Amino acid sequence: MATGILFDDMFLVKDVDPEGKKFDRVSRLFCDSESFKMELILDVNTQLYPMNLNDKFRLLLATTLRDDGLPDEREFDNQTHYPRLDPFEYVMFGKVYRIEGEES
Repeated sequence: MATGILFDDMFLVKDVDPEGKKFDRVSRLFCDSESFKMELILDVNTQLYPMNLNDKFRLLLATTLRDDGLPDEREFDNQTHYPRLDPFEYVMFGKVYRIEGEES
């Protein structure tokens, strides 16, 4: 596994906004993992990156945008080239939140 990568898998969108839209430009996707028995709830800015039912996408979680695994020194800078981002059309930079349900 490459340095700094925590998770990498393909997902299938099983449902979109089942409880209605909460925000104008954001959809909540309910997805199933291809490789693991895992479900994912993901909020995506669908004005920038439209996603639909039965779409497949790759999700990669990393501790850093840098290929050498060193921590990012500052906030995201769109003037800096990060080769790790090259295979992706849509990138989010920030926090990951965990939603705990009754099964947790």
